[in-house]
Amino acid sequence: MTETTGRVGDAENTEDLEPSGRLRSTAEALGGFIRRVPFSIAVAVLLVVTALVTGTFFGATSDETATTWAAGVITTVDGRQWWTVATALVIPFDPFQLVFGVLAALVLLGVAERRMGTWRTIVAFLVTGAIGVAVGTLLQWVGSLAGEWWATGTAADLTLDPLAGIVGALMTATAFMGRLWRRRIRVVTIAFILVFVLYDGDSSNAYRLVAAIAGYLLGAVLTRDASTLSAKRSSHRETRTLVAAVVAVTAVGPIVALVNRSELTPFAFGSYLFADEPLELAAVMATCGGEAATAAAAASESCTAQLALLSAQGFGMFLLSFVPVLLLLVAAWGLRHGRRFARWLAIAVNAAILLFARTAYDVTVTTADVDDGTWTVFDLGELVVWAVAVLALPIGIIVMLVVTRRHFQIRAPKGAFARFAGVVVGTFVVLAGVYLVAGLATVGEYWPAATGWDVLLDTFKRFVPPHFLAVVDPIVLPGHDVTSFLAQAVGPVFWAVFIAASIRLMSRTGSAAKTADDARLRELLHRNGGGTLGFMATWPGNVAWFSDDGDSAVAYRVINGVAITMSDPICAAGNGGRVVREFAAFCDANSWVPVFYSVHPQYLPVFDELGWQHMSVGEETLVRTTGLELAGKPWQKVRQALNRGIKEGMTTVWTSWDELPLATLAEIEAISEEWVAEKELPEMGFTLGGMEELKDPEVRLMLAIGPDGRLQAVTSWLPVHRDGSVIGWTIDFMRRADGSMNGIMEFLIASAALHMKDTGAEVLSLSGAPLATKPLEPGETPPEPTVMTRLLDFLASTLEPAYGFSSLFRFKAKFNPDYETISMAYPDPLALPTIGLAIGKAYLPEVSPAEAVALVKTLTK
Repeated sequence: MTETTGRVGDAENTEDLEPSGRLRSTAEALGGFIRRVPFSIAVAVLLVVTALVTGTFFGATSDETATTWAAGVITTVDGRQWWTVATALVIPFDPFQLVFGVLAALVLLGVAERRMGTWRTIVAFLVTGAIGVAVGTLLQWVGSLAGEWWATGTAADLTLDPLAGIVGALMTATAFMGRLWRRRIRVVTIAFILVFVLYDGDSSNAYRLVAAIAGYLLGAVLTRDASTLSAKRSSHRETRTLVAAVVAVTAVGPIVALVNRSELTPFAFGSYLFADEPLELAAVMATCGGEAATAAAAASESCTAQLALLSAQGFGMFLLSFVPVLLLLVAAWGLRHGRRFARWLAIAVNAAILLFARTAYDVTVTTADVDDGTWTVFDLGELVVWAVAVLALPIGIIVMLVVTRRHFQIRAPKGAFARFAGVVVGTFVVLAGVYLVAGLATVGEYWPAATGWDVLLDTFKRFVPPHFLAVVDPIVLPGHDVTSFLAQAVGPVFWAVFIAASIRLMSRTGSAAKTADDARLRELLHRNGGGTLGFMATWPGNVAWFSDDGDSAVAYRVINGVAITMSDPICAAGNGGRVVREFAAFCDANSWVPVFYSVHPQYLPVFDELGWQHMSVGEETLVRTTGLELAGKPWQKVRQALNRGIKEGMTTVWTSWDELPLATLAEIEAISEEWVAEKELPEMGFTLGGMEELKDPEVRLMLAIGPDGRLQAVTSWLPVHRDGSVIGWTIDFMRRADGSMNGIMEFLIASAALHMKDTGAEVLSLSGAPLATKPLEPGETPPEPTVMTRLLDFLASTLEPAYGFSSLFRFKAKFNPDYETISMAYPDPLALPTIGLAIGKAYLPEVSPAEAVALVKTLTK
């Protein structure tokens, strides 16, 4: 990361210097954060004080404290202790909640206070917390009067919960955040709360849900902006992050149910399989018919419950119960990286939850320690509501994964899935075979008495989590030590292999040959260059073709039978003709139509010799940085922006992604996501890079930093090589923060140009302007229009409202560039419709129906 000091002169100063600065470190950012959250610190201190005064610092709250200060139907409604609505927000229930309350106050409430200020945070904490507790208590009271199951079961609860106000304030603050973090925090917070509501069912979770909803609405009131309530579109990367977060959060649910063991929630089935005190086989045998008992004789309700509990005991069964959790976490990791296999894995796990929902419900009914009649007091409507609740979460996850499927299309290399399937199937066959053989050999020692068919069915059950099939016949227990060990071991071992194989499959981003090709391509780029747009050849989606002598390369991608290259051939000067011919022969052998896209003028004679057609597809704008002076009237607008930035305390940093602190990385992601969210149109690719392309170690970033240390704009620069040295840079990624200084991009690009001048670079490319035509020289007459030029003019005017190509071209003209036409060369004019569709798909590879509608609306305005 470079850091220099300097100044830029006005019109009288002939020396222009880059206004460099530095980024805040993570420690500095954290220190500044703490100084700006006095209320959050006060709440954390208050929780410690109230815990010491009421005794909850050392243990769970006493009956006296609960009946005086806690909220609930008994105190708040029946006892008319209205103050409990407020006191419940500032007293922790026990030491565990104290720790979480203090951390949440410092972090979550601190974030809220940092975003919307101290006074708004105080209002949000008190209002949303009070609404959450008051409305939640009222709903419990009304529901208990009506005989509703959950309300009746929790009506006696007394709640102390500081998290209700903290969650409500955080949700309120999302209205003051940028779209990136607004969406992330809302999605993850609501997902977490819903998981606890569905898997735990405690009163405090319901209060938090009400407080979160109140905060969501209060945020729009405080900002006086109803648009904060609506969802905005997100980038591919952000969609992957959100979907992965939701899947990961839902995976936590079974752990919550296991820990809390509450029969008040539809998802708590199976938590009763793991008794506090393990059952003894001898005692169960004595109760259910002795050693000679058959499965039919042991099928009474009480014996079935004891057998289910007994069959689920053991460390292996305990591990097996967490398999769905681990699979969902692995799937979430893969979804975060856009893996297609991860999407199918998450769908499969949730489908299994649906498939086994009925038997899992039977497990709870059979094994839960509840009073007689507890499970039969519901009317039909109540049962329907809870059945829907059981099915809603997995169905919702499956629907989400189907709707967002276009974001998860990264596949493993050829052969990787076959190897994965071979390992998984082979492991299952071996483990199942070993247990089956051992079971048949010791079938006489099973209890209740088992047949060979029973052992076969039990073999398959050993690979299924016990809370899915614990009460499904046959329930037989192996008596031999070896068979008992295998019964505990085969399931966990199989799933451990499956998980390891899944991670390995989703970690494979390409074959060893592809990795070697990438390294080889970069070596040729460094040596031979590839033009000012050549580094785009390294981007994902391109395939490298190498000449017979291995000294030249062409980057291309095949779409609908058209092989579209990325800019110029990567070869030594004078070898262009040979490389083009060899690549064309390679495409012909594969029945592809070769298309050289964005090639520079020096290659057009080669295509003329071949008899190919070529047409302009845009203009590249080049700034010569050697001896650059920002003087004179042509540079007036740029110089004004540069001087204004320096006057306002703006600085720049020339760096790379890996050198940035975490706080700055988060700012870049937020700025980029804001830019995407503001556009209903699909993101373009191919010759336009995004966030992933920023992370290449060879790519440099030029950042504009405001006087407060915050990031205001970011640009990325691709290296241009010649003879192993970097001789120039090409701009790619450009984003500015909302509320940034007017002229921030002119300031940033001018600063980059001055930096390049100082470091000896020869050229700065502002990249190509698609469908643009360079301005005519004085006295020059325009060429006669042709069918193709008329078509290009039509496309330029049509796409302008959507993507602003002409506006971007005019912006680049401020930097007094040289213009160089970039062209598309193709062998067969009859293939133009196919070529056009292929290039369109290259730029817009994944367009959702909503994006297509938005694009059409924009184009027809």
